[in-house]
Amino acid sequence: MRVGMGYDVHRLGPDRDLILGGVKIPYELGLIGHSDADCLAHAIMDSLLGAAAMGDIGKHFPDTDPAYKGADSLKLMAHVKGLLDEAGYQIVNIDATIIAQKPKMAPHIPEMREKMAGVLGIGVDQLNVKATTEEGLGFTGEGLGISCQSICLLENRRVGGIEHV
Repeated sequence: MRVGMGYDVHRLGPDRDLILGGVKIPYELGLIGHSDADCLAHAIMDSLLGAAAMGDIGKHFPDTDPAYKGADSLKLMAHVKGLLDEAGYQIVNIDATIIAQKPKMAPHIPEMREKMAGVLGIGVDQLNVKATTEEGLGFTGEGLGISCQSICLLENRRVGGIEHV
C-alpha cells in the first residue's frame, strides 16, 4: 500500500472558464494557468503520481511545453491512470478538498466525482470530494484563487513482477 498527497493552486481571473474536476462551473472568474487550470484534477494527479513515486504533473506535463497549452486536465488524468496501470497500481481511494470562498461547490461535486471516477476507472464510492471556505482569510478567502488538496491510497498488484488478484 502506498499513500500520496497532492496540492495545487491557481489564481482567479477574468476571461477564463472555471473548471474543477472536469466540470465547468458558472462563475464570473476562472482559473488562470497553462492548461485548463483544473486545480482539483491537478491535486489528484499529483497525489497519484506521488504515491507511485513517479514525480509530479510538472514532470509529466511541463507548463513550458506548448502541447499542454489549454489542455483538458481529464485527458492528462487519463494518461496518469495509464502510467499507474503499466506499473501495476490500483487505486484504493482518493479524498480531495476544494478550498474556495466562492462559488458554492456542493451542487457540482456529484458530477465532479462521476467524471473523474470514470476517467480513473474506479467507483464513485472510491473518490470523495468536499469543499470548504477559509472564512475570508488568505488568498482563497479573499477570492484571489482556489486551492485543492488530495490524498490517495494505492495498492500494487505486482509482487516480484507477478500480478496478484
